[in-house]
Amino acid sequence: MQKITTFLWFDTQAEEAARFYTSVFANSRITAVTHYAEEGPGEAGTVMTVAFELDGQGFVALNGGPMFPFTEAISLQVDCADQQEVDELWAKLTADGGAGGPCGWLKDRYGLSWQIVPRVLIELIADPDPARVGRVTAAMLRMQKIEIQPLLDAARG
Repeated sequence: MQKITTFLWFDTQAEEAARFYTSVFANSRITAVTHYAEEGPGEAGTVMTVAFELDGQGFVALNGGPMFPFTEAISLQVDCADQQEVDELWAKLTADGGAGGPCGWLKDRYGLSWQIVPRVLIELIADPDPARVGRVTAAMLRMQKIEIQPLLDAARG
């Protein structure tokens, strides 16, 4: 069992969200669904929690009510191998009510924030040359979805 599990609070869409997320990422699955009992606090028989894995990482989604909506204070960062993966995940996660944000961040249809990050960006901003890092950072700050080629161009100067 995973020692630390990310727990995501939804109003009533925990199962719907878990099904969506497991359809977006390879090697993903729902592992368990629990339901509220007569004692509540939710309506008896409705979904309480959904345990699921995204590429082997465990999560639990809870139908806890509307009092705690997601904010950008928490986000899930996805390491992407190439532009194709960035493009595919961006399209899937912003579909049907999601929205792009600055610097590779987006919110999905449930309001959860994601960072869709090409691996090369992490490598470029770790470069020992501060001028190169500055150019790459400036290029990234002008983007919503991260585009790799402009980052590489900025790194070259």
